[in-house]
Parts: sequence; structure tokens; C-alpha cells
Amino acid sequence: MNFYREAAQIVDKLENKKGSIKSLISTIDEHRRKRTAALVIESLKYRPALLKVIETSGLLKTEKKYITSPNLAVVLVHDLLLSKGIEASDGVLKQAILRHKTRLQAEWTLLKVKKGTRSNEELAQPEDSRARFIPRYVRINTNLWTVEEALKILATQNFELRERDSRQSLVGKEFCRDQHIQDLLIFPHSQSFKDNEFYNAGKLILQDKASCFPAAVLNSPKNGVVIDATSAPGNKTSHLSALMQNTGKIYAFERDQRRFKTLQSMVAKAGCKNVEPIHADFLSVNPREERFKIVTHILLDPSCSGSGIVNRLDYLTEAEEANEGANMERLKKLSSFQLAMIKHAMKFPGLCKLVYSTCSIHPEENEHVVQQAIQSPECKSGEFKLASPSQVLPAWHRRGLTDQLGNEAESLVRCSPGEDGTNGFFVSCFVKQGSIYDVSGPNKAALKMTASGNASAGHPGIVGGDRKRKAHHDDAVMGNASYLGQEASLVQPRSPNTNSVSNKPDGVLRPKKKHRTKKKGHMNCELKSEISEFDQLEEEAIWAGIE
Repeated sequence: MNFYREAAQIVDKLENKKGSIKSLISTIDEHRRKRTAALVIESLKYRPALLKVIETSGLLKTEKKYITSPNLAVVLVHDLLLSKGIEASDGVLKQAILRHKTRLQAEWTLLKVKKGTRSNEELAQPEDSRARFIPRYVRINTNLWTVEEALKILATQNFELRERDSRQSLVGKEFCRDQHIQDLLIFPHSQSFKDNEFYNAGKLILQDKASCFPAAVLNSPKNGVVIDATSAPGNKTSHLSALMQNTGKIYAFERDQRRFKTLQSMVAKAGCKNVEPIHADFLSVNPREERFKIVTHILLDPSCSGSGIVNRLDYLTEAEEANEGANMERLKKLSSFQLAMIKHAMKFPGLCKLVYSTCSIHPEENEHVVQQAIQSPECKSGEFKLASPSQVLPAWHRRGLTDQLGNEAESLVRCSPGEDGTNGFFVSCFVKQGSIYDVSGPNKAALKMTASGNASAGHPGIVGGDRKRKAHHDDAVMGNASYLGQEASLVQPRSPNTNSVSNKPDGVLRPKKKHRTKKKGHMNCELKSEISEFDQLEEEAIWAGIE
């Protein structure tokens, strides 16, 4: 009966707001996790109806010696009425339930009559109706095979390729390629991959389309040096790795021990040879640490409210009417944390490009945070600006909220659940002014030259730019050029007299020590403790082998 007691304890914790469904189930031993997850989720779906039947049957009053909590009764009665029976040997708990079997079955039938329902399913809590409009997205992990190889294998499994992005009319085993993310495939919502050998081998990754946007926008170059500031469970990290063709270096941070193990497992399964998982809080990292000085790209997808996720399970535990005041206070804490993360990222001396994203639909976590970041001292001293709309998924139709950020909202990307065939999402991108990623800056002409093939690709380099830049920015390594999706580099010194970068035989650029400008210690991280109560909601996470 330990199986049922464990499931009941999870439901107890959910009832007392001590974690999310995913976070609590992920603490269970892997061998029992799938079975327990199924029982918890199914019991929660029918919990209101089951509690009604348990109450009218008098079960808890009669068997209070053995059935010690309402939720223990819920999971046991669920299996009695809605499954194949209680899966346990004949102990006192099972006998306590079986003594009331006839009465429980009668009360369940009576409840269906009162509700005017014919099937058991009609007594379940309804899920978010928008979820059915989100198809099954599957990313081809190009670290392990090519898109062409994947398409050939899928054909042998009787999958039928349709015209690109015909997602609204897909049925059965039909699928199509996505028009925005080149290695993403679209299947019908009901298509399952949990038993697919290529999914289990890490060659296919289940990832919502919107959550593929951050890595695509960051577009980190081959052989680049990148930070994924909040990495677990690792889908975005593995996407970054694949886009970099498994070259360069990705420092993947995760502060939570359990989630860090998930990250390690994910990147190993996905064959990410260029990822170095680091068990640490990104806010505690010194941007001046030697190995981080040449980081040019940072992906920042911090904890958020998860308000954009519609195909999640939280509807099973959320109250019908949320406390608006409590929600606003939560958003305030989250946005403060998110802003602190952006400001800290902007302190990395070599940073040229920063992508900030959330799976939230709230302006408080999106446009408001971006606006505060633009006005921050870190942004001004680092000379960062929002990237041009042409660099942020220009083919995507939905942009930021103009009533929140004016014309600059065109540089932002939003996804609307129920309308765009994805979960709700937000993506922004900051670039350093005068860098090769500032397409509207002084390097615009040089960028066009580079993109047209007049510079050799694959070689490290720095770019010319504003001579007023501070010394520690002069020493920063700008990395390989990546202009509008085309990899190239631009070898150009900052000024005729500058010799601030040494080119080592290994092809990695390093700033010379004699030009280094000292700076006071990195930011105070007093906000990190405030955020500990929030799980990082990663809508694309496929945890514990459960879809």
C-alpha cells in the first residue's frame, strides 16, 4: 500500500500549495514515477466527484482507523471505480475500501444521474480548451542525425510528410515541417512518441515551437562561447548545442540539485559534447571570472509565472477564482528577479547578444521588464539596445505590445495560446551597440560585406566600433559574426593602435591582461532568495518519460 500512500502524500502537498505536480512527481524514484504520476493525475481529474461520493458513502467516518486522510481515500476509490481495481495485496487498507464497494459504486452511479452524464469522463475536470489547438511539436536533434535521415526513418514508420506548415489539417500519422524553425516537425495533437525508439534515444526531442524561439533568435555562432543562465531541464540547451553544430562551449547553469541532475541527463542523452553543466546560481557567478570573459552570447529564460502554458496540469489544482492581490505580489517578485538576471548578464565584459524570454503572457514579466532593463545603468554603461526586428524572427507575425513599449515593441516576439498554435511565450533580444550584431550601427556596411561572403567564415575576430567604449569593453571578445542567420566572421581591430586581443594557436581570442580595467565586485544577489518558492516552469519539459 506504500504506492497509494505515496500518491496521497503528493495530492496532500498539492492541496497545501507545497509544489507543482511536475516538481513533486519528479522527486519519486524513477522506477515508480510513471505509475505514481498516472494515478495522481487521474485522481486529480476526478477528485471533486470522488470526494462527493466518499462523503455520501460515509467511508471516512466508518473507516477512520485505516483511511487516515481524504486524499488517501481518493486515490484508492479512484482505482476501485475508474481503473482495474486496487493494485495491492489484501491488507487492512484494501479491505476497508472493499467493505464499501457496493455503496461506493451506487453513489457514483447516482452522481452521474444527478449531473445528467452518461460517461465517467464527463465527471472529470475540464482541461484548458486551448490545449487541443496545440499540435505535437518534435525537434530533430541534429547533434545525432540529420533532418534528411530523420525524414527517411519516419517514412519507414508509416508517417506521411505533408506540405510545410499544414498543421491545422493534420490527421493520423501525417506531419509537416515548420516554416519558422528549420529542424522542427509538426504532428497531430494526439500523436504519441513515448514508445518511439528515436525519441527514447534522444534523436527526437519533444519541444513546443515557441520554446524553440529563444535559441533561434540568439543564433549563437559555431565555435562561440555561450551561457545558458537557467538551463534545466535542458531542451533549450540542447537546441543551442545543435545550432552551434556541437562546437564551441556552452556553460549551462542550474542551481537546483534535482533539476541539475535532469539537465546532466538531458544533455548526455542529446549528445551535447559542447555543453558544460554547472551546478550554480547564475546570479552568484563573477562575470570577470577568467573563463567567462570571452562569453559573447547569453540565453536567459528565468523563472516566470508560466501563465502562457495551456497544456500543463495545473488546472487540476488551481482554485476557480485566484486571489488577484496575491497574484500581483507574485508577479512583482518575479519581475524583480527577472530584471536582476538581465542586469547581471549585461555585466559580462564580452557580451554582444542577450536573449531574454519567458513562458508568460503578463506584460509585468515581459515588456515592463524589458523597459526597465533598457533604462538600467547596466544597459547604458554596457551600451546595449534592443535588436532590430529583422534579427528577431522577422517572419513571425505577432510582436510585442505597443501600448506597453511603443515602437520598440516591434523588436519583441509574442506567442498567443489558442491563436498561434503554441503555448504563450515572449522573446526579446539585446545587442551591444557597434558590435557585429548591431545591424543599424556603424558596422552595417561591414556586416553586409561579411554576409555576402567577402570575409572568411570560421575564424575568430573582433569588430570596429565606437571608440568611446570603456576599456573593459575594448578588451571584450566579440566572437564569430552571425548576421541574419549566416555564419561568418569579421576580423577588424578596434583602432589602428589597438593590440588588446591576443590570438592563441587554439583559435580562441583572449584579452591581454595589461589592458584590463578593474571593476568592483559583481552584483549583490539579495533577490535570489525571494524567488526560491517558485518552480521554473518549462513548458517543453518531457520529464520522467511522461508526455
